[in-house]
Amino acid sequence: MAYTTINKSTDYFNTKLYTGNGSNGHAITGVGFQPDLTWIKSRATGFDHPLFDSVRGATKMLNPNQNYAESTHTNSLTSLDSDGFTTDSYVATNNNSEGFVSWNWKANGAGSANTDGSINSTATSANTTAGFSIVKYTGTEANATVGHGLGVAPKMIIFKNTATTANWKVYHVGIGATKWLKLDTTDAAGTASGNFNNTEPTSSVFSLGDDAGTNGNGNATIAYCFAEKTGYSKFGSYLGNGNDDGPFVYTGFKPAFLLFKETSAGTNDSWFILDNKRNTYNPESKNLRPNNSDAEADSSWMKVDFLSNGFKLKDDDASINESGKNYIYMAFGQSLVGSNNVPCTAR
Repeated sequence: MAYTTINKSTDYFNTKLYTGNGSNGHAITGVGFQPDLTWIKSRATGFDHPLFDSVRGATKMLNPNQNYAESTHTNSLTSLDSDGFTTDSYVATNNNSEGFVSWNWKANGAGSANTDGSINSTATSANTTAGFSIVKYTGTEANATVGHGLGVAPKMIIFKNTATTANWKVYHVGIGATKWLKLDTTDAAGTASGNFNNTEPTSSVFSLGDDAGTNGNGNATIAYCFAEKTGYSKFGSYLGNGNDDGPFVYTGFKPAFLLFKETSAGTNDSWFILDNKRNTYNPESKNLRPNNSDAEADSSWMKVDFLSNGFKLKDDDASINESGKNYIYMAFGQSLVGSNNVPCTAR
């Protein structure tokens, strides 16, 4: 069993539920750290997903379900705080009496320039312990590399051209650098060199082609980079079997958060997010979809068990377990930690 360097996962990732009050200065506490990436969604209403980070600044909003450029909302998130964040009266972050979920990750504050690649980043905020960095850079529309600051190759990178209308582009190890996904659509994986120059990330840089979504000429772009950490995070893929006794996916820890999507050609299915705060028992069925603004659904076919060392699909629905289809995933969590920092997968 490999050692883990993370004894308390909630020092680096945490899901925080809260209720809006419709007023300015609503402080959300209990995250456990000052978040550098905060992704919020109303559970009951079809508001867009607001997303904020410490590199661009608290009032600078992106929407994972939209291809919009960055917008400034002074009444949305007003600050990222030592134990959470503060929101004003913006309905998509603080509608009165409405339930919200926030997913929060810790990087390293506002960051600083990184010169590892052919494009120097404006700011790279890197947490090498947790395997997460936020990279802001200006595109050139020519093949290039950019430093991510993690010291190991990322397994997943989410890109957004913040200056103009452009789809969110996703690199994932489960489909490789010749393919890409769009976070804001249901599209199956596409194939082209323009996004990542057909080149896998290295321990120091990720590669770009000439696509405007990842490398628009003169356009500010943000990249959220995730590397794998034993006992805390896992990125991979599984093959559906079309059976109610679906595949078991080993992560080495009990998931607290799961993002996944079917990628095979000819099938356009949603992205899904499950977490252990909105659903505290198996099967995990309360899902939100990054590619649309829909309220939380409690789907009868969304049957996923979070187990001590991974997750298991328990339904044959094509969105999660179609026979012969490929699905990619991102999982965060933490198994119990025993002596010598060895993660315990069962008790």
